[in-house]
Amino acid sequence: MIQIRSSLEETARTETAELLQETLVDLVDLSILGKQAHWTVVGPRFRTLHLQLDEMVDATRRHADLVAERASALGVAPDARAVRIAAQSGLPQLPAGWLTDETVVSHFVDAYAKLIDRMRVRIDRTGRVDPVTQDLLIQITAELEKQSWMFQAEQSGIAHR
Repeated sequence: MIQIRSSLEETARTETAELLQETLVDLVDLSILGKQAHWTVVGPRFRTLHLQLDEMVDATRRHADLVAERASALGVAPDARAVRIAAQSGLPQLPAGWLTDETVVSHFVDAYAKLIDRMRVRIDRTGRVDPVTQDLLIQITAELEKQSWMFQAEQSGIAHR
């Protein structure tokens, strides 16, 4: 059996690994949702959202990679298999089919709000057991809040059409 050692005490490593795994699942799901919306968005803001969603997906995939590599560095194998994502994501899911620009923006405003709330809980919990992981989650949350702001700005524009 392959074993990667960590400098964290076992209880701290176990809790940190759980929080990283939850984060990985949510980030991978967000990137999948972003790509799905990218392919199916329609409406007057199609081009703007199409490009914004690609930027969001790229950033989210980078974050997921950092989270997975942090878990690996702690000696925990990350799991981003489709079955795991489907079973454990805490994010709201998109309906099937073509999606209006209003639907897409509203969905991602809600998804980001939920994800940021979940990240803040994880930040709090990792602060007690692993400040290095906490720092990573803080950085990722700052970027998620930026993306959230951008979707909220789009929502404001849609409401004023």
